[in-house]
Amino acid sequence: MYIEQIKLTNYRNYDALALDFSPKINVFIGENAQGKTNVMESIYVLAMAKSHRTTNDKELIRWDSDYGKIEGAVKKRHGILPIELTITKKGKKGKINHIEQSRLSHYIGQMNVVMFAPEDLNVVKGSPQIRRRFIDMEIGQISPVYLHDLLTFQKVLKQRNHFLKMNQGKSLSNDVMYEVYNEQYIHAATQIIRKRFQFMDLLQEWAEPIHAGISQGKETLVIKYRTVAGIEKEHSTSEIENTLHQKLIEAREREFDRGVTLVGPHRDDLQFLVNGYDVQTYGSQGQQRTTALSLKLAEIELIKQETNETPILLLDDVLSELDDYRQSHLLNTIQGEVQTFVTTTSVDGIHHETMEQAQLFHVKQGAIDKS
Repeated sequence: MYIEQIKLTNYRNYDALALDFSPKINVFIGENAQGKTNVMESIYVLAMAKSHRTTNDKELIRWDSDYGKIEGAVKKRHGILPIELTITKKGKKGKINHIEQSRLSHYIGQMNVVMFAPEDLNVVKGSPQIRRRFIDMEIGQISPVYLHDLLTFQKVLKQRNHFLKMNQGKSLSNDVMYEVYNEQYIHAATQIIRKRFQFMDLLQEWAEPIHAGISQGKETLVIKYRTVAGIEKEHSTSEIENTLHQKLIEAREREFDRGVTLVGPHRDDLQFLVNGYDVQTYGSQGQQRTTALSLKLAEIELIKQETNETPILLLDDVLSELDDYRQSHLLNTIQGEVQTFVTTTSVDGIHHETMEQAQLFHVKQGAIDKS
């Protein structure tokens, strides 16, 4: 899979932009705040219907415009697929092959991308919220059902939190609505937990040998999905539901005191172990970066396995964050197979034959020259 062309209308600092891409390496070179990351972001937004940089969609629309639009021509195994995303202040609409989709969950997954940016190092060393977002974004690309289940869970969680907030500090006994919310919540949470465990197994399968290769066989990476409810991947659906029910009973008094749901997948986390040690707490910066790189390369292989299409790789100002060894390993892996987009202030420090095949785009004050 690769993107042949992109067109931007009223997107960020671009009023109109059309670019044709190489199916191999595309490098955007320019100083900071010139607009190169905006192009990279637009590719991500076209695929995922959300930005990796902001949660406020209004920021994606050019400041003096009512809407922004991204159009792409994606080359897949069965031909060219036109996709389009329009962003307004009221929401977003996606089109596949010129047909508007009733839900964004039907739109996402038509173009698969793997983003690696400096902030992705925080998947290893940052907050649990970052890791949960990582899980949800990646499963959503390969499973539209998961996106639907996630939206359902978030809706039920919001309703349950509202109920707890409205009754904060009260002592409710045998409340019918409380039991109804619990039943809905447990069912929705169970779907999310099951699919996350399944995904982690697949990610582990690919990430472990990749990490061993980068570390030259010196390190073993283990990825664990940790639930606050103490659920294990061996548990059946009914066991997960029973455990969640028991934990909600135990947390009932604290939840009513605080007015918020304390048990469930919105509070779960990932743990990365290298040679048995938690790399977030005890790992060196090099080990943390190797773990993050292993995850990204594993994502590529996992998506390829699940969709029969090679995803597009987006490297946003990240090559400068990797030492020469990890940089070379990354470029060797993608060479000639994965369409890759790179943003950088200079290519002088990147010594690799892959870069000799690159299509270069020079970005200055929102103007792009191809060379």
